[in-house]
Amino acid sequence: MQDTSKQYDAVIDECRSLFIKKMSDYGSAWRILRLPSLTDQIFIKAQRIRQLQENEVRKVDEDEKSEFIGIINYSIMALIQLENGVVANPDLTTEQATVLYDKHSKITKELMLNKNHDYGEAWRDMRVSSLTDLILQKLLRVKQIEDNKGKTIVSEGIDANYQDMINYAVFAMIHLEE
Repeated sequence: MQDTSKQYDAVIDECRSLFIKKMSDYGSAWRILRLPSLTDQIFIKAQRIRQLQENEVRKVDEDEKSEFIGIINYSIMALIQLENGVVANPDLTTEQATVLYDKHSKITKELMLNKNHDYGEAWRDMRVSSLTDLILQKLLRVKQIEDNKGKTIVSEGIDANYQDMINYAVFAMIHLEE
């Protein structure tokens, strides 16, 4: 499990680096996005990955990896929005956003380590396509919860679903690197 922790950190470091660069380019314009908009952005990324996995011909020269990075970063943005709410105007500096990014990636990694312990690293025997399907399933769940105004009867909340999507995307990226 030591390898998993190091591999996880390497993936998050790569995603974090891109997040910081985009913050430098665009600022925190994403702070105006409502949760359904972020969910839809993640959905587009996951759908594109599925199409890349199913289609033999690619018309745009991008791979699955960049889309998984997008899923991770948009999911962390969504967790930040859940915690801090949506704003009318960008309100975070790069440094402030990075602190929040680090907070949520750390919490999500802790969840992964706990689940990974209980599941015995079962994800290592999964296919990237299965991880993609699980992300899509989580997205459909989130959309339903959003349609229900955030209310659930017995199910975990939106935050847990975003965290699972992050972890599935990290696992997929680890698989793609191996």
